[in-house]
Amino acid sequence: MNTRFIRNALTLIGTIWSMSVTAAIHYVDVNSTNAVAPYTNWTTAANIIQDAVDAAQPGDEIVVTNGVYATGEREYGGSNRVAVVKPLYIRSVNGPIVTTIRGSRESSNTFDHVRCVYLTNGATLVGFTLTNGGTPGWGGGVYGGVLSNCVLVGNVAGANGGGASDCVLYDCIVRQNNAGDIGGGAFRGTLNNCVLRENSSYRGGGAASASLNNCLVISNSASVGAGVGVFARFHSDGSSNGWFAPYASRSELRNCTILGNSASERGGGVLSFYGGWQGDEPGTARLYNCIVYDNWAPDGANHAGFLGSNYVGGQMFYSCTTPLPTNGFGNINNAPLFVDTAAGNFRLQSNSPCINAGRNAYGPAGPDLDGDPRIVGSTVDIGAYEFQSPQSALSYAWLQQYGLPTDGSADFTDSDLDGHNNRQEWRAWTDPTNAASALRLLPPLVTTNGLLVRWQSVVGRSYLLERSASLGAPPNFTPVVSGLLGQSGATDYTDTNAVGAGLFFYRVGVNE
Repeated sequence: MNTRFIRNALTLIGTIWSMSVTAAIHYVDVNSTNAVAPYTNWTTAANIIQDAVDAAQPGDEIVVTNGVYATGEREYGGSNRVAVVKPLYIRSVNGPIVTTIRGSRESSNTFDHVRCVYLTNGATLVGFTLTNGGTPGWGGGVYGGVLSNCVLVGNVAGANGGGASDCVLYDCIVRQNNAGDIGGGAFRGTLNNCVLRENSSYRGGGAASASLNNCLVISNSASVGAGVGVFARFHSDGSSNGWFAPYASRSELRNCTILGNSASERGGGVLSFYGGWQGDEPGTARLYNCIVYDNWAPDGANHAGFLGSNYVGGQMFYSCTTPLPTNGFGNINNAPLFVDTAAGNFRLQSNSPCINAGRNAYGPAGPDLDGDPRIVGSTVDIGAYEFQSPQSALSYAWLQQYGLPTDGSADFTDSDLDGHNNRQEWRAWTDPTNAASALRLLPPLVTTNGLLVRWQSVVGRSYLLERSASLGAPPNFTPVVSGLLGQSGATDYTDTNAVGAGLFFYRVGVNE
């Protein structure tokens, strides 16, 4: 277990809850022998969490001390150990190691199962272990709401979301959960700085149709999409099928590490599935700054075909996987070089090609999976962990590609004497060993529509073009166009405002 997540729930109060000064506090102690509603002190604390929930008003806080809470049951979207149908803030005193909500899945009849927690919109749960929960539907451990610093372990769902469904999770561990259909660990919702491991399902073993930020997805299993699956289905005429319509959404993964997942059919790491086929359609996974490596599917390691081990379908940008995706740009296929894979340490070695190799605009806000600063070397790393002491500010993968040192000594040298130092060449994705490869304006062409401005460019780079009427000091350049994706060899743009007599000066740059 990653001990970074096991911390006192009190440390998170100020960051995720703004409580009214008039809100009441209700107390719960499983060993209480003098439970008197409304449970406003430890002497009269409730011994069942649901009792305190029922006594609370919207906006109130419920504080739960150590113990295993395995009694109480409330029907709401199925049977629940705790059903929170009003906006409440529920926190443990000492965190998930010593505070557990235990559901029930003892019966072979899934309709006898009891989910751990149901949370309505605006309800928050902090610092609990949710275990042994079950439901015939969605969310065996929890359905809905916001959870922080929780452990979801050993829960089952007959349909979707063995651990969680339709939740927002922060700093949670989701492990050893199972879903009969989709999303062994989590289904839909958003997961931030979470670890998903050893979950299983038919489709989407770790997570399905969810968005993930700074997450580690490891050792999950499924028939298809063992790590992360994104699924959508439609009628052949293109109209939504009412049952499958909830799956029809794009999922974004940012700075995640997905490895060691295993699919018995296809898509060991990530699978994007649409109407029976993969592709860039509703249901597509989009990965930014992610590592997807050493996953498995039947046709062999690191294959990208229909049975692909690392990925099937979807799009990747500034990510590390193999083979290189054809759908996306900025990707590398170098081995990511973790500190100690065998010991489960998936932080980056000091010579990892993933250092400084992501794109800042695609990175999630906040710290990395360790709680450390997300951007250290001026450019975000690829993967869930940020290397904290890079020597060079340039992409290590880019430097290594051209045989340049990663100790920072080459960052501002002009290796090919073309007037651009290596930092500028890296920003432009040009070849620092070839003087003919540089970001340069080419001779313009006069057309009937205006002036055709051209420059040397690279596929995947985003360019901006500016214009000035003079080169006085300082020159007054104004934007002409921005966010223009580069083409192979050269990119052009017709400036329709540059007509008639006059002087027109241009400069081209690279967008971050």
